[in-house]
Amino acid sequence: MQITSRLPDTGTTIFSVMSALAAQHKAVNLGQGFPDFPMSAELIAQVNEAMQQGFNQYAPMQGHMPLREVLAEKAVYLYGSQIDPDTQITITPGGTYGIYTALTTVLHPGDEVIVFQPCYDSYIPNIRINGAVPVLIDLQFPEYKIDWEEVKRNITPRTRMIMLNTPHNPTGAVLSGEDIEQLRAIVKDTSILILSDEVYEHLIYDGIPHQSMLRYPDLLERSFVTFSFGKLYHCTGWKLGYCVSSPALMQEFRKVHQYNCFSCHTPSQVALAGFLRERDSYLQLGSFMQAKRDYFAELMSHTRFTPLASHGSYFQCYQYHRISDEGDADFAVRLTKEAGVATVPVSAFYQSGKDHKVVRFCFAKKEETLQKAVEQLMKV
Repeated sequence: MQITSRLPDTGTTIFSVMSALAAQHKAVNLGQGFPDFPMSAELIAQVNEAMQQGFNQYAPMQGHMPLREVLAEKAVYLYGSQIDPDTQITITPGGTYGIYTALTTVLHPGDEVIVFQPCYDSYIPNIRINGAVPVLIDLQFPEYKIDWEEVKRNITPRTRMIMLNTPHNPTGAVLSGEDIEQLRAIVKDTSILILSDEVYEHLIYDGIPHQSMLRYPDLLERSFVTFSFGKLYHCTGWKLGYCVSSPALMQEFRKVHQYNCFSCHTPSQVALAGFLRERDSYLQLGSFMQAKRDYFAELMSHTRFTPLASHGSYFQCYQYHRISDEGDADFAVRLTKEAGVATVPVSAFYQSGKDHKVVRFCFAKKEETLQKAVEQLMKV
């Protein structure tokens, strides 16, 4: 039997490759973005309680209504945004699913989608499998800022969507108020849509406000905005998130969603509906993770790695030009095998494999994990 691949140029993700290499060599895994510390025992108990209370059957396709209601309240509290929980929020099995579903909802063959590189690895395959064309724009190195003049030059009659990610994976860059004004000017009086990946919404540092599309009614009207409970509550294995959009776009989103996932894990939704009402559960996350970033940075200051700025996410990128002139993929493999620390080469987040000799570290780890890793990195 012969099968013609829908994604002939796509292989195993770099995250799987580096995690497997880390396991093979018993390396400290600072590559893949997952915490190695426990999630909230209280939230776990609330999931168990929901199961005991009988919340074990299908949730509504749109999601458990009390959870959508508390998310709408959260949007008002954080962003002053009036969101209808009935027509504008859908619970999804993770943020990546929400991204795929949003793209599949609106893209047609030949549509163009502006994507900023380096970018999370699901974006471009998700675009291509829908027959659309990714229009790739490199972020300005080393700050990883958007060149809005280049965006303007790449707008065509076929431009269907602009994809954003803030805080940004892999670099930790965040959008500014000026970025928002540039975006507004570009999309005004057009039919261009926005997909905003905001899964690290609460992991933003240094007193910088999160520039969510939820803050701006004119942008939200044309946006799909995706979020992740896994990133929010240190439970990436739950694969649970949500998407917010305008009523018209969400109606179409649900047409795709209902025949793919249909509904998500009910007990977790019930537990989250109660847990989210304790606002400290998410308001304290930024300072908690910033402390980890700063602790890791202090440890790394005793190595020959050079830090690039990170204002959000689980990640900080480091240059290694004082150590080696080899390519970042080769360096990352050697670092795993010889130094016992796994990272991710940032060239893997570019379609062209552009190599600035930068690797990405995940600092969402226990202090002892970070200590062990840096002790080994100091020898490099």
